[in-house]
Amino acid sequence: MRSFYLYIVKCFDGSYYVGYTDNLNKRLSQHNAGEADCYTAHRKPVELVATQIFKTRIEAFRAE
Repeated sequence: MRSFYLYIVKCFDGSYYVGYTDNLNKRLSQHNAGEADCYTAHRKPVELVATQIFKTRIEAFRAE
């Protein structure tokens, strides 16, 4: 069964970004490579500070 993750990362400038994904390791790599969101692309590297697992994408989206 596939899980979905709500995640919070702390950016290099001290700000935070919240997102959701079904592949947490890949998404964090994308953020740190500047390939994910335009917000984090200019604030890398990012550090994972919190995560929560959900059974469905819609649950993770709503939590975001």
